Amino acid sequence: MTKPIVAIPADIRSFDGATWHAVQHQYLSAALNAAGVMAFIIPAFEQGYDTDAILDRVDGLLVSGSASNVHPSLYGAEATERDGPFDPARDATSLPLIRRAIDRAIPLLAICRGIQELNVALGGSLATEIQEQPGIWDHRRPEGVDRDGMYAIRQTVHVKEGSCIAGILGPGEVLVNSLHRQAIARTAPRLQVEAIAEDGTVEAVSVIDAKAFAVGVQWHPEYWAETDKPSNKLFDAFGDAVRNHATGKLPAAPAQAIA
Repeated sequence: MTKPIVAIPADIRSFDGATWHAVQHQYLSAALNAAGVMAFIIPAFEQGYDTDAILDRVDGLLVSGSASNVHPSLYGAEATERDGPFDPARDATSLPLIRRAIDRAIPLLAICRGIQELNVALGGSLATEIQEQPGIWDHRRPEGVDRDGMYAIRQTVHVKEGSCIAGILGPGEVLVNSLHRQAIARTAPRLQVEAIAEDGTVEAVSVIDAKAFAVGVQWHPEYWAETDKPSNKLFDAFGDAVRNHATGKLPAAPAQAIA
């Protein structure tokens, strides 16, 4: 059996005066080397997509983090300059793919911006500049460090007993690398909170009525997916779900071949 394929929606980026559809290397590498699956980058367009045509051809959906934020109009809020930067093409691509993947029982792993998109796609809302709220820590990236330092594993999250993620990582405390200034405010009705930071910030969710793996995390398991045990376990579980989905799609062998 060939490796199954997961879709990763792209971000819109500008380099050298040109527009690019891009995904950070770490997500693609984690898919290949930790989950054991191939990844196809899905270009981001604001209109014209046939979501089912994409999902017909893949066995999973990996929704990555990004420097951009979900546009507040998508969860009923007024946008301000502080809420940006925005990527409307990413929003228009990711949110329909998330909803349809859940409907079709296609495995889903949503990371950082991805968990926020998952929450908005299912009817939740987001809070911005959370470090300014009473009792909330500063979850933003530290200044004056290289990327390894930026993504260092240093924050404790509490995984709820009996949750989907507890089945993968075990319940209780787990050290992660969570960097963000936005977070889930109102949790979507179809989402179950799976893990929280010590200040109460939602750090992981699962889709309550999903018929396949459907998990979102606010932290970045992709960055150390090959060396950090919890990060590797999360991608490994996603890869297993993707392989199970691919196996279930395989046509039955002809009777003569079985004989």
